[in-house]
Amino acid sequence: MILPGNTLGMLGGGQLGRMFTIAARNMGYDVIVLEPDKNSPAGMLANEHICAEYDDRAALEILNKRCAAITTEFENIPAAVLEQLADHSPVRPDAKAVTITQDRIHEKTFLNENGFPTGPFAIIRSDADLDQDLSHIQFPAILKVSRFGYDGKGQYAVNDASELQHGWQVLGSTECVLEQRMPLDMEISIVLGRNADGETRLFPIAENIHKHGILDVSIVPARIDEAMHNKATEMANKIATALDYIGVMAVEFFISNGELLVNEIAPRPHNSGHYTLDATVTSQFEQQVRALCGLPLGDTRLLSPVVMVNMLGGLWHDGKPPLWDKLLARDSVKLHLYGKQEARPGRKMGHYNVLAPNLEDALQLAREIQAQMNHE
Repeated sequence: MILPGNTLGMLGGGQLGRMFTIAARNMGYDVIVLEPDKNSPAGMLANEHICAEYDDRAALEILNKRCAAITTEFENIPAAVLEQLADHSPVRPDAKAVTITQDRIHEKTFLNENGFPTGPFAIIRSDADLDQDLSHIQFPAILKVSRFGYDGKGQYAVNDASELQHGWQVLGSTECVLEQRMPLDMEISIVLGRNADGETRLFPIAENIHKHGILDVSIVPARIDEAMHNKATEMANKIATALDYIGVMAVEFFISNGELLVNEIAPRPHNSGHYTLDATVTSQFEQQVRALCGLPLGDTRLLSPVVMVNMLGGLWHDGKPPLWDKLLARDSVKLHLYGKQEARPGRKMGHYNVLAPNLEDALQLAREIQAQMNHE
């Protein structure tokens, strides 16, 4: 076990790295963040911020010399960097798991080969692939870049096969996955922690509502029946085992016509798990510290029904901050801001968790606050 007093490394300086840093420092660890943005949310709170590119040789040498273990806050760290660091320090998750989950083609192939159900898809690597037999896909569909897409970015809606060529060009003629647009009953996700001994702890399932491709609200516990709950938790466990995963990860699911389908895997804490900061015994970020350091995993019990609401940059109207008094007047609402200096439409600036004795009250209060914050 890596105990408090040691130094942990974090690749990435966004809000996920910031909340990991808070959890780690609260537990007595020092944190070094490697992040090229000099004003990064995580770098502000770390013991040390190395302002350099992720593959900077000198920066990586510092991490190797001073960190007892290293983790990441997002999946687009080059696998070669993780492999280089792993020669000297434990890196969790490892390069193999990140390589699979950072690329939609690799991820879809992994899920398919291991028998995990997904919606129909096709792989587009070249012009020639645009002419392949797509009879197994019903349009409309979504063309998604294989790498570096997030929050609705790197996607193009394709209404029929005749639009595929144009969509591929719009996305830069890069490797893509064409996914059939599935009719949705609900979107859910499970965040889990898994350590080197194969011990796994799952957090309560979140029911997720998106707007414009970005998570808007997570409702916990998800409003699903016991059979669907059991099926989702079993599948998430099996995916983590198949990846031989160490760390915190999230599995996003579609429920389509009553069928459970895997949408994607995130090899890190997840936006839909932010409710754990206030509503579970252990947060997903403390769990990330525990899994990284080889500690026993923390209790994931839900202490209260909760609704998590994302706060995007559009709430900062004409340079003015949101109506904080409307939010903070509520004694069961917990605000978390990420320390980002510039508010832009669609940029995640923070979130708040609404707790209540029952889910209906939490959801109603969350919607009331949302309306007030949006000046509705």
